[in-house]
Amino acid sequence: MKIKVGFGFDVHQLKEGHPFVMGGVNLEHTSGAFGHSDADVLVHAICDALLGAANLRDIGFHFSNTDNRWKGISSLLLLKEVVRLLGEKNYVIGNIDAMICLEAPKINPHIPAMKLHIAKAAGINEEDISIKATTNEQMGFIGREEGVVAYAVCLIERN
Repeated sequence: MKIKVGFGFDVHQLKEGHPFVMGGVNLEHTSGAFGHSDADVLVHAICDALLGAANLRDIGFHFSNTDNRWKGISSLLLLKEVVRLLGEKNYVIGNIDAMICLEAPKINPHIPAMKLHIAKAAGINEEDISIKATTNEQMGFIGREEGVVAYAVCLIERN
């Protein structure tokens, strides 16, 4: 059995009045993440971790922000495609561990729903997904609520 790990990172600006999607969940907040797709930083970081572990480049390579096919698309659909690409190389996901960094809104109440959405899109058990959140202690662009960041690590296996 061959195991590999991957690391992912994503960042998006927050804009007032824009929808805020995180882990496939629509969050109630005055600002939301802005991007070409639904700007779901959590799922984007997970996609990059998985792609990196399988040596399949990055999310921008597969889903360019200049390609209108991906405009406004749910990032969970991008995750499904990443899992399909992993399958082509005979990899399966072992686990995903992710961290979200933002000042508001509070993420903890939404983590079970996020895990459910991500597990369904990735074809894995919710128990194989860990999602945590922290603030930036009101420092920098995150502390000023100008942006949101997510990090993810994953383990993939090939028989």
